[in-house]
This record gives sequence, structure tokens and C-alpha cells, in this order.
Amino acid sequence: MRKLLSQFQGDKAIWAFVILLALLSFMPVFSASTNLVHVVGTGSITGLLFKHFGHIFVGILIIFLVHRIPFDRLKFIAPIAWAPVSIILFITAAQGMMIGGANASRWLKIPLINISFQPSSLGWISLIAYVSWFLWRFADEKYTFQKSLWFLGIPTFFVVGPILPSNLSTAAIILFTIILVLFVGKYPTKYFTKIIAAGAVIIALAILTFKAFPDIAPTRFNTWEARFNRFGSEDKDEDRYQIENAKIAIAQGQMFGVGPGKSVQKNFLPQSSSDFIYAIIVEEFGFMGGIGILAIYVILLFRFLVVSNKAPNLFGKYLAFGLGFSIVFQAFINMGVAVEIFPTTGQPLPLISSGGTSIWMTCVSLGVILSISRKEEQVKQQLADQQRKQEEFKRILEEQQAENDIDNNTNANPIFAVLNK
Repeated sequence: MRKLLSQFQGDKAIWAFVILLALLSFMPVFSASTNLVHVVGTGSITGLLFKHFGHIFVGILIIFLVHRIPFDRLKFIAPIAWAPVSIILFITAAQGMMIGGANASRWLKIPLINISFQPSSLGWISLIAYVSWFLWRFADEKYTFQKSLWFLGIPTFFVVGPILPSNLSTAAIILFTIILVLFVGKYPTKYFTKIIAAGAVIIALAILTFKAFPDIAPTRFNTWEARFNRFGSEDKDEDRYQIENAKIAIAQGQMFGVGPGKSVQKNFLPQSSSDFIYAIIVEEFGFMGGIGILAIYVILLFRFLVVSNKAPNLFGKYLAFGLGFSIVFQAFINMGVAVEIFPTTGQPLPLISSGGTSIWMTCVSLGVILSISRKEEQVKQQLADQQRKQEEFKRILEEQQAENDIDNNTNANPIFAVLNK
């Protein structure tokens, strides 16, 4: 058993809290699944629970496999990974996939194995890795606005561009994370002003264009506009229906909740096992349960920052920060939507919400972070071994010197000299 556990290397606290979140996910997913079975009529409760177990099991396996790969190898992949991923993203955006009569152009279906996934998560990871590589590669060079715009603008456009029309919230999270990584990487502040100003102008022109020519607007443009307009209002519509039921669930939870599996609002929330699972957690486990989940993500953020700070090089530092922050930021947005701090976005709660793509891509990021912390432990162990060898060598020298001193003193004494003869 000890030998098996020794294979799980890296930051032990991250491992512990990731496993804890995975275990805690089963009760709310099991509870919320009754809505899918009895109201929507999708499968069976046991089937959905085993499906979630399969997602979690594969996710933990992904973390284990990825964390055993030296993260430095990503230096050779990061500069080019965004290119094939962007092609997949454009194919996904162009296909116009429909699921249950609803627009699902953020999904890509693999025909041979009949599996659908969201490539935006791949774009998310690949772009953070690329920006981390850029900051590491040009750390000793002076930035110019034209050069950095060329190196950063093209990959960002080709990754975020195809994601934006179908998934505004994910595109916004990616952009915000990239800006934060650049800020941590000491990217010149004067260039940020130009980029933000240019971005604001482009967004304003795009909105005006879409309003003037609705036929060329993205299919979800009206949905975005309606959600922002109705955010915080009292209008009765589908979005308000979800938010109001989420707030009712949270209010019913009070301090300690109504009890595991006893949620009532799960029967009224359309996305009770994914987008609004936090509301079900608070209803069943109360304010204390909700704060407990929030605290776990905060602790994970702290551990991610520790790994980033102790990373053996700048590439690992920026990569751990970007991937770690994006995971926790996504969690904060999911919880914020449930309490109406943010408009409805459709972001899952990492490692808790049901859904294979969300869990697996989060696990890839966690595997990379643990690989960085594993490298840190290896470097620390190497330094400790070197120090131990130096101390051992010093001790041997001191013993030899002591023996030489004894021999010299013996030969110098006349009595011992006669006896030696």
C-alpha cells in the first residue's frame, strides 16, 4: 500500500483536496440525478451515478498519468499546440451541432466512438501553455509592442475567435486569465492600455454591427444581450426561472441544510446536476456546506500559488499560476451565478458538476500542476542529496585529518619513536 501511494507524487495537499472534491461530488450528483430521471426522463439514477463514477475514475487516472510526465517537455509542445487545437475549434464552430433541438455548436462529436466533447477546454489549456512559454522564452529580451502583438495576438485570436460565438463566458475567462498571466509575467503595463483600448473599440463596433445587421450576428448574440439586460431584474423568463429557483434552494438550506438527497428545488432547476449544482449543495448541506466547498477551492488556490512560487523555472511558474487560477476562477463563477453575483454563464463547478469534458480537462490541468510540484520536490531532493554527500565527504576528511594528526604527534614523541624502532 505504501509503495502504491508513493507513486502519487507532487503536492500532497492538492492531491488530498482533489480527491475530497471528487468524493463530495457523488452525493449532490446522485441527488440531482432524480431530476433528470423523473422530470426529464433521462436514463436511470443508478446509470447516471455510475456514469459520473466513470468520469471521476478516468479523471483521477488522467491526473496520475499526466503528473508522471516531466512538465519541461511541454516547452516543445506549447509553441505549436494551439495551431491544431484552433483548427478543431473552427471545425466545431462551423458544424452547427444541435442537441435535443438546441444549439450546441460548442460541442464536437467523434463519429467512430460516438462521443461528444467541448474542444474549448483544449483551447483553454493550450493557450495558457503558449503564453507561459512566450513569457519564459522572451524573459531576457526587451518587449516591443509590435513583436508581442504578433506573437500573442495571432494565437489568441485563433483560439478565442471560434469559441466566442457559442461560448462567451469561456472566451471571457480565457482572456481574463491570459491578461492576468501576462501581468504576473511583468508584461509592460503601457501595452496593456493599448490592448484594452483596442479591445473595447472592437467590442463596441461588433455590438453596433450586430444590432444594425442582425442576420450576420452570432446565433447566441440575442441570448447574451437578453441575459445582461435581465441580470438583476424581476422579469419572469427562463433565465430568471433558473436563478429564482437557485435562490430558493439556497434560502431553504439555512445553516445546516435539509439533509442529503432531500432537495426539493432539484426538481425545478433544469441544470441541477451541472450549472446549478452549488445551489443544490447549499440546500442539502446548508450555509456550512456551501462555505466548506468555497473554502476547499480557496485552499486549492493557495496551494496553486505555492507551487507557482516554488516552480523550478519561469515556464512552470506561469503555467501553474494560469492553469490553477483558471480552475478556481471557473468555480467562483459557477458559485457566483447561483447567488446572482454573475449573469447565467453555463460554467460547471470543477470536479463536482457532472460531465466528462469538464472533469477530464480540469484533471489535465491538475496533472500538469502536480508535475510542476513533483519536479520541485525532485530538485529539492537532489539538493538535499548533494548536501548530504558534501557533509559525508567533509566528515571523512575530518576523520582522515584527525588520524594524520595522531600519527604526527606519535612520531614526534621521543619515547614512542624508540618503541617504534
